[in-house]
Amino acid sequence: MPLTLAVPGEEMLIRRIGGNAEVRTHLQNLGFVPGGTVTVVSSTGGNLIVNVKGTRVAVSKEMAQKIMV
Repeated sequence: MPLTLAVPGEEMLIRRIGGNAEVRTHLQNLGFVPGGTVTVVSSTGGNLIVNVKGTRVAVSKEMAQKIMV
């Protein structure tokens, strides 16, 4: 399922990163790598604030839909 459907506060395992090569590279540079964990801190209008590798990151709805957990 895409990260946009994750329950806030629940730690999820990243299964796959979609999108073109540029998008995948950008997300990997932010710490979103398959096998890693991510926790949704809050969601506003589909945009997310997540905890990944001990850092809070804001992710747009479009980007979050490319992260499969």
